[in-house]
Amino acid sequence: MHTTNTNEIALDEKLSFDNFRNEVLKDYRFACVSREISLLGRKEVLTGKAKFGIFGDGKEVAQVAVAKFFKPGDFRSGYYRDQTFMLASGITDVEQYFAQLYSDPHIENDPFSAGRQMNAHFVTKNVDKNGEWLNLANQKNTSSDMAPTASQMPRALGLALASKLFRNTEELKEFTNLSNNGNEICFCTIGDASTSEGHFWETVNAAGVLQVPLAVFVWDDGYGISVPKKYQTTKASISTALSGMQKEADSNGIEIYKLKGWDYAGMCEVLEPALQKIRETHTPALFHVEEITQPQGHSTSGSHERYKTPERLAWEKEWDCIKQMKEWIVENTLATEEELNDVQDEAREYVKNGKQKAWEKYISPIQGQVAKTIELLNATGITDPEIKNIISELTINREPMRRDVLKALAKTLDTIGSENAAAISNYYAELKALNAGLYNTFLYNEGPKSALQVTPIKAWYNEEAKTVNGYEVLNKYFDELFATNKKVVAFGEDVGFIGDVNQGFSGLQVKYGEQRIFDTGIRELTIMGQGIGMALRGLRPIAEIQYLDYLLYGLQPLSDDLSTTHFRTVGQQSCPLIVRTRGHRLEGIWHSGSPMGMLINALRGMYICVPRNMVQAVGMYNTLLQGNDPGLMIECLNGYRLKEKMPSNLLAYTVPLGVPEIIREGEDITLVSYGSTLRIVSEAAERLEKLNISCEVVDVQTLLPFDIDHAIVESLKKTSRILFIDEDVPGGAAAYMFNKVMEEQKGYRYLDVAPRTLTGKAHRPSYGSDGDYFSKPNAEDVVALVKEMMSE
Repeated sequence: MHTTNTNEIALDEKLSFDNFRNEVLKDYRFACVSREISLLGRKEVLTGKAKFGIFGDGKEVAQVAVAKFFKPGDFRSGYYRDQTFMLASGITDVEQYFAQLYSDPHIENDPFSAGRQMNAHFVTKNVDKNGEWLNLANQKNTSSDMAPTASQMPRALGLALASKLFRNTEELKEFTNLSNNGNEICFCTIGDASTSEGHFWETVNAAGVLQVPLAVFVWDDGYGISVPKKYQTTKASISTALSGMQKEADSNGIEIYKLKGWDYAGMCEVLEPALQKIRETHTPALFHVEEITQPQGHSTSGSHERYKTPERLAWEKEWDCIKQMKEWIVENTLATEEELNDVQDEAREYVKNGKQKAWEKYISPIQGQVAKTIELLNATGITDPEIKNIISELTINREPMRRDVLKALAKTLDTIGSENAAAISNYYAELKALNAGLYNTFLYNEGPKSALQVTPIKAWYNEEAKTVNGYEVLNKYFDELFATNKKVVAFGEDVGFIGDVNQGFSGLQVKYGEQRIFDTGIRELTIMGQGIGMALRGLRPIAEIQYLDYLLYGLQPLSDDLSTTHFRTVGQQSCPLIVRTRGHRLEGIWHSGSPMGMLINALRGMYICVPRNMVQAVGMYNTLLQGNDPGLMIECLNGYRLKEKMPSNLLAYTVPLGVPEIIREGEDITLVSYGSTLRIVSEAAERLEKLNISCEVVDVQTLLPFDIDHAIVESLKKTSRILFIDEDVPGGAAAYMFNKVMEEQKGYRYLDVAPRTLTGKAHRPSYGSDGDYFSKPNAEDVVALVKEMMSE
C-alpha cells in the first residue's frame, strides 16, 4: 500500500509538472507568434501592402501573463498594442490580424471591423443579427478599440460599474446571460504616456470612489513616442504619482502593484491573487508594468533610433521579454534551448503562412474585378491611346486596390461615353453599389432594433386628464418606466438624492434604490463613460448631463466612441445609451445652451431629439428604448413648469424619429424650427395672422434623423416661401436644415423668394433677459423678416 501511495504521489507530481511545463511553453509560443506578427507586419507596411502599422512587440510576456486570468464574462477595454493579449485569449488569430492590417472589407476575414479600423483594433459581438443580446456572461468580451489616446478609460469605468450593479441590484439578478452575479472584471490597458490624459485621471478617481472591479494595466516602455516619461509624469512614475489613492483599511481608493514586464513568473505570482481580490471585493487596481521594451519603436511612421541613446537600445536588447523568458525556462529546466529554438522556428513559419492566406483572401476578389474590367475594356475594340493606357496600368499593377478598378472604369466612361459602353457602365454601377455596402453601412441599426422601425402611437388623454407642470409628466413617466423595465438605470449630477435639478426623478431614488438612480461627481467625461460601458453590457442607462453646455466635457467619448460603435464594428456591437440633458433659451455666455451645429456634425451615429415639450419627450424616450441605437435627448430648460396635459398611455406612446409635425397650418410661408424657439415662432405667427399673413409652423422634432419623408418640402410646395429659425450660431443648425431642404429635398424648385435663416448672433449670448433678447432670435425678428419676405 505504501508503494502504491508513493507511486500515485509521484505520478501526480509528474502530471502537475507536465501541466505547468505545457502551460509555460504554450505562453512562450504565443509570445513568439506575436513577436513574429509584429516583425512581418512592419515589413508589409514598409513594402506598401498595408497602409500603417502599430504593434505590440515588447509587451508579449506581460500580456500572456495577464491573459491567463481573463475569464468568460470579463470585458476588455484596451488599446492598439494588445495583440498578444487577444491571441492568448483566443479572440484573434494570425489570419484575422493580417486581414485587418490589409483593410480587408469582408467580415469573414476581418471579423472585428471588416477593414474599417486600423490594425490591432479588436471587438467581440454583444448582439446577434436581430439585435438581441448574446450570452455575455459565458464568453470573453472586448469593447471595440479606438485610436484616440486614453479613450478606452471612460467606458472601462462603465464596464466595471455594470458588474457592481449586477451584483447589488435585486432586479438585475435574473439576467444571468449578462452577468454571473457581478463577478466580471474589466481589464483596461493603456500606454504609460497616455496616463497624462485627463481621461485617465478622471477615470481612476471615479473608480476609487465607486469601488468597481476595474483592473488597469499600464504598459511602461519609458517613452511617449520620443518624449521620455520624466517629461510626462510627476516623479516619472504613474504608480508613485497615484500613491495617495492607495486603498487603506476603512477607506475607498485603489490597489497599486508594480511589475516587471520581462518577469513572467513574478507577474503570474502577483496577478493571480490580485485579480481574484478584484473579482471578489470589487476593489479597483492599477498594475504598473515597468521595464517594457519596444524593439521596433513606436510605429511604422518613424525610427526609435532617432531618439533613444545607444545605451538604452542596448538595455532594451538585453532585457527583451522573450529573451528573458527563454532564459528563465532554460534555467528552470522546463525546456532546452534547442526546444525553444524549434518553437520560435515553428512560430515564424506559422505566422508566415497565416499572413499569406490573409493576403490571398484580400487580393483575390480585387484581382477578379481587375480581370473583368480588362476583359470589358478589351471587348470594346476601341484603340484609343487613353484606353490602352488604362488597360496597361491595371495589368502591371501587382497590388491593385478597389479604387484603382473604379478609377479605371470611370476614366473609360469619360473617354468613350456611357452611351457607347453599356456593359462597362453597368459594371461600374454594380461595383459602386457593392463598395457602398462594404464601406458606408451600419451607421445605425438597420434591422428589427432600428428605432426608425418603431410603430408610432399617439398620446391619448382620458376625460379626467389633469393639466400639470411639464416636469410632473416626466416624473410620472420615469416612475412607470422604472417599475416595468428592470434594465433601466439613471445617473448624473444631482439625479439621485434630490431627483435632478428640475425634479424629473423627484422621489424615485427612495422608491427604486440607489443602485438604479444615483448621483455622480462633477465629471461629465466619465458620466458618459459609465453610460457607454453599461450599455455595452446590456443595460439601458440614462446618463444625465445637467445642462447642454456641459456636454462639451463629455463630447469626445460620445463622438469618437459611442457614435461610431455600430459603424466600426459593422453592426456587431450595439450601445443603446440615452444621454439626457436640457438646453435652449438659457441666459449668459456659459449657459447659452445651443451648440447644435457642433453636435449634429460630431454625433453622426446617435439620434438627436429636440422635443418642444415634455409630453413629446416621453414619446421619444419610448421610441429610443425600443431600439438599440444611442440617442441624445435635449429637453427645454424653460419648459419644466409650463402646463401640459398628462397622457394616459405614458409607456405606450411613441414619437417617430425624423418625422416633422405641423403644429400650425398656413398658406403663405413655412416657418421651420424646434424646441423652445418654437414658442417664439408661434407667438410671431399669431401676430402675423393679424396682418393677414398665414404661417405654417413646422416642428422638426429630431435633427438626427432629419425629415426622412421630406414633409417640409411638401409644405414649401404649398407656401413657396421658407424661413429656418434657430438659436444656434450662424451656419449652425439652421444652415444644416437649410441644406437638407434646399439641396437634398430640392426645395429650391418651389421658391418664389429667396429662402432665409434666422439665427442667434455669432457671439455667446450676453447675460440676463435683455442679453438673451438681443443675442438670439425674438418674435419681433421673426415678424420683421417674414414681412420682408412677403413684400418681395
